[in-house]
Amino acid sequence: MKKKAIILFLMYLLLWSGSAYAQRFLMDMVDTTNQVGKGLLSIYEKYNRVRISGYIQPQFQLTTTEGAETFDGGNFALYSDSRFMLRRGRLRVDYTHLTKNGDPSTYFVFQFDGTERGFFTRDFFGRFYENKFKLFSVTTGLFARPFGYEVNLSSATRESPERGRMSQILMKTERDIGVMLTLNDRRKNSRFGKIKLDIGLFNGQGLSGPTDFDGHKDLIARLSLLPTKMKGSKGPTLTAGVSGYLGGMTSQSHVLYRATQVGGKYIMQRDSSLRNQHKLAPRNYAGADMQLIIPNQRGATEFRAEYMFGTQTATLLTSESPGVYPVTNGKNDPLYIRRFDGAYFYFLQHLGSEKHQLVLKYDWYDPNKKVAGTALVPDDGFTKADLRFNSLGAGYVYYANPNLKFILYYNRVKNEKSGLPGFERDANDDVFTGRVQYAF
Repeated sequence: MKKKAIILFLMYLLLWSGSAYAQRFLMDMVDTTNQVGKGLLSIYEKYNRVRISGYIQPQFQLTTTEGAETFDGGNFALYSDSRFMLRRGRLRVDYTHLTKNGDPSTYFVFQFDGTERGFFTRDFFGRFYENKFKLFSVTTGLFARPFGYEVNLSSATRESPERGRMSQILMKTERDIGVMLTLNDRRKNSRFGKIKLDIGLFNGQGLSGPTDFDGHKDLIARLSLLPTKMKGSKGPTLTAGVSGYLGGMTSQSHVLYRATQVGGKYIMQRDSSLRNQHKLAPRNYAGADMQLIIPNQRGATEFRAEYMFGTQTATLLTSESPGVYPVTNGKNDPLYIRRFDGAYFYFLQHLGSEKHQLVLKYDWYDPNKKVAGTALVPDDGFTKADLRFNSLGAGYVYYANPNLKFILYYNRVKNEKSGLPGFERDANDDVFTGRVQYAF
């Protein structure tokens, strides 16, 4: 009996290692529409429905100047222009309880990230499903925010080494603590099965801080068109979505700054009204995204696009969503409110085989749409937090087998020319990444 259990457990590991790339998004369950998924379900039923998966991403990076500030895996050390690093080391455990009819009833996930920089929790959530009408589920705990496409695309399957600058700044670490309602008709052959609505309440600061620093909760929602075939089973596949973020942070200072036009030019104007104390400083975003996959004889061509705009509250030196309330020398700092927009565009093409893939990506992030170029000067209250950045990345991905892939990627980063010290011209901060990914 013990020998049989060991054999079945080894079969389970083998089956899962062959399906490591089935989990494409951060909130995915196992795909039961393919043979591997069906095999897993039969083992789930016998062995408590537990699944273990993971991946590691060792990589080498080279930048064009020592101490470069970058969103390609974090800033380089002051005297370093190259580094080996373990970008991610993930271990994930999933547990699924199924009803007698094979429908999911309860789902639990724990995932942590272990690298040379330490160990961090990445997911810790539970989800329960309503199975009478098969219309909704509820998720609680620590999980991915339901906003946009790239934020939710798993790092294990993403073709570029990192998410774009905009995604990282506005949705740092991608996860947050809260509760989410998902509406999706799971009945077979439903007319509305391709439409999904996620709507949730979250703390707001996510994993960028140790705890929630105010009582305000952020409302996040996403309406999605799930993968839909066009022009028959062999035609293109379209997915799309619109997202909204209604949130903010409570000002713990009576001073706020906004870009305001004064005397024919924009400045970061100080507002020192006592009414600003305990006032909600907004974090309101809207976005839309689209993905189109066109099958080829040997692979596919894929186009992706996403645009976001809105109002962001941050600090003097960064437009990144703060994880803790900013304090200097024991005194609460003023908050800075800026209008922003940004976008990214992917072009993906298999090169004669699904093992070889060309990756082209362009993205921009403009944290302060009110002012640009040489109008950005320190005397008017502007800093590098107000600079627009554009990135053009080109790469090659080799999928050696379902558990091993290689990425070579060069990211050309360009900031707008301004009147800020160090940014009168384009800073020298391009990055090359060579990565190996092992998954099971």
